[in-house]
Amino acid sequence: MLGFLSNPFDTTQTPHSGYHWDHSSRRFFEGWYYRVTLPDEDQSFAFMYSIEDPIGGKSHSGGAAQILGPNDEYLCRTFPEVKNFWAKPDVLALGHWGQTNLEGRGQRESEVPMKNLTPSPSPCQGEGCPIGRGEVTFNSKSRREESFFHKLLSQTLPDTQPCYLEPEEFERYIQQGYQATATLNQGIISDPSTSQYCRWQYEIQPVYGWGNQRSIQQSTAGWLSFLQIFEPGWQILMAHGLARGWIDWNGKRYEFTNAPAYGEKNWGGAFPQKWFWANCNSFSDTPDLALTAGGGRRGVLWWMESVAMIGIHYQGKFYEFVPWNSQVSWNIQPWGKWQMQAQNSHYEVELTGTTDLPGTLLRAPTENGLIFCCRDTLQGQLNIELREKKNNQQEIILKAHSSACGLEIGGGPWNNAWQSH
Repeated sequence: MLGFLSNPFDTTQTPHSGYHWDHSSRRFFEGWYYRVTLPDEDQSFAFMYSIEDPIGGKSHSGGAAQILGPNDEYLCRTFPEVKNFWAKPDVLALGHWGQTNLEGRGQRESEVPMKNLTPSPSPCQGEGCPIGRGEVTFNSKSRREESFFHKLLSQTLPDTQPCYLEPEEFERYIQQGYQATATLNQGIISDPSTSQYCRWQYEIQPVYGWGNQRSIQQSTAGWLSFLQIFEPGWQILMAHGLARGWIDWNGKRYEFTNAPAYGEKNWGGAFPQKWFWANCNSFSDTPDLALTAGGGRRGVLWWMESVAMIGIHYQGKFYEFVPWNSQVSWNIQPWGKWQMQAQNSHYEVELTGTTDLPGTLLRAPTENGLIFCCRDTLQGQLNIELREKKNNQQEIILKAHSSACGLEIGGGPWNNAWQSH
């Protein structure tokens, strides 16, 4: 059994990393979320990419890139042409081109560089693991893992067909658009009406996927997430990583190294009615800690269900609290306070997220297209405590605080607090 559960490539790639669209005409969306936190600046950036009805020709067909930036400022650019969107079905790799400058580029054979598409082996092995110090060396990937993905990613493409570009080429030819993989996030968007813009390029060294290190990574929603009757799907792609690069936000350039990074996605043909979410992987006194928690009300066949989960990565171990192995409860205010508790036979966890900030309205895919239907902040306060049950007593494993927690509510109605029953 241990051999079956081991990870032969020591990769952080999770299930559902690839693009899910089956080329049918049914209602469909897929969305990706990349976040980087800059502790020295006391700021965060969240990049949200989405595509709806990619078959084209429908009222909601199109894509978008949204950014939640410093002090929860907001920037959005839509990309109506679905043919300019591309994504890989087997690995995390996607992009959308808007305005381009491709004249004279010429026909070329494009072999997607492994260094930007393949999750690397875990940087921590044995004693001296650098995660606790918040440092990772951006090393080259193993040749064995490169060869594993090579056939999936190599392709010959005409000069104007949207595809992955080397970062230098992307910066030269793409005037509006983005591209993102497991280890790269790059793009440029602007708002023509306000002249606000953002340019970004950073590499990511994955540390935690979704599961124990050096083990097979898990589906966030369990094996049922492979079935269309449980929609939308939700997958944390990278619970924690370290980023190196730069972001130019309206002329202010942020440069960073070893900045906490995070990634997740959702997809499907159905949409949640109401949801909440909390995420943080930047704790000043506990750098090797990542939390993602959330819940929602979604349709399953002909009924509605409310579910929630809490996932914690700490010191190489994954603590999972989900409906099939734990009791999870919550009390979420319409805005300002998120409280969750969970316990199973071995562990208990409590978390409280709070904010005095107004938050920022964001767009999300819905039955009626991409509309403002959720509120976020990246500057929430978070307190978390994880305990282990031992001999009828509780031993504290960790107790941590952060002022860089992402907090969200979405859907509705939110007239009153939402409490689990």
